[in-house]
Amino acid sequence: MNKSELIDAMAESSGLTKADAGRALDGFIGAVTGALSKGDSVTLVGFGTYAVKERAERLGRNPQTGREITIQAARLPSFKAGKTLKDAIK
Repeated sequence: MNKSELIDAMAESSGLTKADAGRALDGFIGAVTGALSKGDSVTLVGFGTYAVKERAERLGRNPQTGREITIQAARLPSFKAGKTLKDAIK
């Protein structure tokens, strides 16, 4: 499912127009992105939790040359599914 298909599904299930559903989805994405950029997490009970994970600097290898390289530390977004979502997929 891509973004436009998700907007269609949201509009159909909620009774919103496609334009309103699109604005709602954009608002949701913006709110989650803003919270994660501040280092906060977003928890939707039953659905899951969006959070920021810290990945430490580490040594790796260049696959072409075999030479050791340093891979920089990074902050990455992550999602952990909630119990209700996990149970719905089984």
